Formats: sequence, structure tokens, C-alpha cells
Amino acid sequence: MKVTAGELAARLGGRVDGDSCTVLTGLAGLGEAGPGDLSFLANPRYGNLVSGTRASAVIVHDKWDGKAPCALIRVENPDAAFASVAAMAAPVPPAVAAGIDPSAVVAPDARLGDGVCIGPLCIIRSGVEIGSGTVLMGLCYVGDNSRIGEDCRLHPNVSLRERVSLGNRVIVHNGAVIGSDGFGYFRTAAGWNKIPQTGTVEIGDDVEIGANVTIDRARFGKTVIARGVKMDNLVQVAHNVRIGEHTAIAAQAGISGSTTIGRNVQIGGQAGVAGHTSVGDGAIIGAQAGVTKSVADGSFVSGYPAMPHDKARKLHAMTARLPDLRERVAGLEKRLKALEDERTGGAR
Repeated sequence: MKVTAGELAARLGGRVDGDSCTVLTGLAGLGEAGPGDLSFLANPRYGNLVSGTRASAVIVHDKWDGKAPCALIRVENPDAAFASVAAMAAPVPPAVAAGIDPSAVVAPDARLGDGVCIGPLCIIRSGVEIGSGTVLMGLCYVGDNSRIGEDCRLHPNVSLRERVSLGNRVIVHNGAVIGSDGFGYFRTAAGWNKIPQTGTVEIGDDVEIGANVTIDRARFGKTVIARGVKMDNLVQVAHNVRIGEHTAIAAQAGISGSTTIGRNVQIGGQAGVAGHTSVGDGAIIGAQAGVTKSVADGSFVSGYPAMPHDKARKLHAMTARLPDLRERVAGLEKRLKALEDERTGGAR
């Protein structure tokens, strides 16, 4: 990348405060940036980092009122602007040629669309359909009668079990497992007996699934991941879960069986949602929250058990004060005993 701050601002529909002729050649975080680098400030809470940055320019919100030692590119949406710049500067992805690697095993009745790429050591089972332009990198497994839409990309070591369905433009990162059996057993005097998991998984268009995500097939019916959902690494989705459109789930979150997650929900890292509950549209679940009962539309909950975020913050602040309060109570008890001893002459 080599562009002036003024040229870049014009592309982004923004404006420059400072030297518009500043030349930008790279991207970096505020703390790591050096001369020639472009950085960005999306969250105002990190505004103090701007004053000490060595970046040559920083993308900020057009109403940000802080000071900086460099040019500022003011835009309406810094996140979107920086994503656009990152796309401009990103390395060209390695070329992928259509065709089937000689080491791949493809069932004779599998149906592959135009321009499909099947990488080394992939296994494509009977009855599979793969849409045009889809790429399966090395060591992917696609189980019997599964369907993958158009222009998908499955990175190495992805496993799709039997009868799983992926929409168009789905991205699945390394090591994800989709369609494994749900955690279903019943107990007898002899131990645990397995309950057959006869359902499937249905994933909508434009979904992105992180590395080592696990999505269980339904006990019966479908586990559903709707259009536009984004999952970070190491997310667990249990059987018969339904996740609404454009929900985003951060790393290590876990969603228990038969739970319904609404549209445009945000679930923080390491949060857990109990089974047979629901999370309403537009809700936010804070990091490490433990959701034990249903959450209303538009709510922001955190803590364990999950509660309104403002209440959780107050309880956390009070909990942090408990050691001091304990000392104060012990001191008051000591003073009270001294007063009682003084009044009674120490008699009991």
C-alpha cells in the first residue's frame, strides 16, 4: 500500500485533519504503529493511545475531539473504513485451481458444480452436492448426502457429517466439525444409553464459522444457523439450537440444547446459555455471562447468573469492597466489645 492521507480520505468518503500529503505505506495498531503506518480508533475508551502513537495517520470518528501527533482521517464509521483499507492492503490470496486433486476420494455419484476445487486427501461421500465455485482445502471430509452451496470455502481439516446443509458463500475455518452427534443419553441401572441423533444441521448463506467450532446435529429436526451468523473460534452449539440472522458469537461461548437465539444478538467470549431458554432479538450477552433463564429483546445482561448489566456492575463493585467491609466490621465489633467491657467492668 502506498497512498496519501488525502487520497485515502477521498476513497473513504472522509476528510483529513492535518497534512493530507502524508504518505501511508502500512497498517498497524495504535501501540505498534511507526512512521508510514495507518492506524484507527474505533472505541473512544482507547483515545489516550492516540496521543502517544507513532503512526503517520489515524482513522477516527468524524466527531472525535481528542488530540493527535499525526494526521487524522475523519469518517462516519471507523470500523468499516479500516476494514475497507485492510481489504485494499491485504495480500493476494493464494491461487486455487478448479479440479480434483489425485489424492482425493470422491464418490462416483457426487455432483460437483462448475469451478469446484477439491484439495489433497479430501473425502467426498455418496450423494454429496457441491455448488459452483466452492473450494475444499486439504483433508476435508463431507459425509453422505450433504449439500454445500456455491462459492463456499472450507479450510483444511473441516468435517461435515452426513445430511448437513451449507448455504452459499459460507466460510468454515480449520478443524470445525458440523453435524456431530448431540449429547443425548438416558440413564439406566447399567449406565448411560445413547439416544439416536436422527436430525441434521442447516446453515444459511454468508455464515462464517471459526476454527474448531462444533455444531451438533439435532436429536430430531434441525439445528439451524441462519443467514449472516458469525462465530469465533471454539464455539459449541448443541443439538436443536436455533440461531437467528446476523448474530455474532465470540470465542469459547457455549449454547446448550434446544435454545433459541434471536436475530442480531451479540454473545461475548466464554458466555454460556442454558438449555431450553431463549435470547431475544438484539440482546447482548456479556463475556463470561451465565444465562440461566430467557433474555428479553434488546437486553444487555452479564455476570453469573446473568442479570441486567448495570446491576451486575454494581454487584461486582460491591463484591470487590467486601474485604474492606469485613475489616471495618471486625474493627466495629472490637470497639463495641471494648465499650461493653468498659460499661460492665469486664464482668460477664
